[in-house]
Amino acid sequence: MKTHYDLIVIGGGVLGTFHAYHALKKGLKVAILEKDKMAKGATIQNFGQVVPSGMDSKWQRYGRESLAIYKKIQNQFDISVRQNGSVYLASNEEELQLIEELAQINKSNNYESHLLSKQQCLDKYPGVRGDYVQAGLFFPEEVTIEPKTMIYKLQEYMIQHMGLEFSTNVCVVECENVNDGVFIRSTSNEEFFATKVIICNGSEFKVLFPHLYNNSDLEISKLQMMQTKPQKNYTLNGSVLSGLSIRRYESFYECPSFKTIKSKEEKNTLEKKWSVHILFKQATDGSIILGDSHQYADAQNTDDLGANLDMDIDNFMIQEAKKIINLPNYEIQNRWFGIYSQCKTKDIFEHTIGKNIHIITGIGGKGMTGSAGFSKENISKIFNK
Repeated sequence: MKTHYDLIVIGGGVLGTFHAYHALKKGLKVAILEKDKMAKGATIQNFGQVVPSGMDSKWQRYGRESLAIYKKIQNQFDISVRQNGSVYLASNEEELQLIEELAQINKSNNYESHLLSKQQCLDKYPGVRGDYVQAGLFFPEEVTIEPKTMIYKLQEYMIQHMGLEFSTNVCVVECENVNDGVFIRSTSNEEFFATKVIICNGSEFKVLFPHLYNNSDLEISKLQMMQTKPQKNYTLNGSVLSGLSIRRYESFYECPSFKTIKSKEEKNTLEKKWSVHILFKQATDGSIILGDSHQYADAQNTDDLGANLDMDIDNFMIQEAKKIINLPNYEIQNRWFGIYSQCKTKDIFEHTIGKNIHIITGIGGKGMTGSAGFSKENISKIFNK
């Protein structure tokens, strides 16, 4: 039997890692068990945008706490955080109305944002098309990270400076409450024991407690994204979100005119069919990350989404992106899809088995932005600290 831990986290993605981070901050003895050689799910297959601006009031609070946590860690150890802000570009009068309403909501919530005129948008964001943008809403506090490296740098920091024990290639197949904690066994018959276990399994529903997930309201979203070749002599600061993002993100649901504007939208468009909204972010190598789309399946039907990319979706996204920004090139060097889980009726899936096994998943597209702040509150709740 291995060491007795205060907490074992099953799953080394961003949600699990930040639960471990906050437990370590409270002086607890913590281990993470990751089934693969390294985390490779939604945590690394995303844009790397930390945008509380897109969230409803509850999750914006978590997102703003996340911003503070990311920046604090970055000041001590490079985890690829860049404070370069986010902007939402309105393309017509309806979207302009929504960003103006959100600016007022931000003001009442004490969340800094600035309305930008059309000319200010054109000056600040090279290549943005004058026949597209009408105005913008800028969030200076928001950050970008490099998703393919951030989580590994964060875990390295936690191992070196916080005492995290991190084990990879450990696939847990048995997890059960015993008298004074939780017993864990892996496929290779390694045994672990902890006072409490948190399972952050992302979209892995086949190994532990599959019946629970198959009878839940969890669903899977498959997102397609692309990366251009590096853009020579071109800089795009921060995250750029389009009018389709304004029409999709939850923060705008709270705007007084949102329901009326949504009711006027055409129903049978390709952006509706594929749930497309166009985002841009420049990576550190000068390339542009571009996307994304959304296709859905229930938890028990994950395989129905397939393992292939739909080139019609990619081509449509490039076509729409060209209407927004004239990049020096739209040559694509990488294409991929990410998978995340979310709930149909709740904002996150939480289930406790007995007293000490806590399943936390289904955070949806809020993971990179909301995990750090949410996990801080959740660890305090779980450990009554």
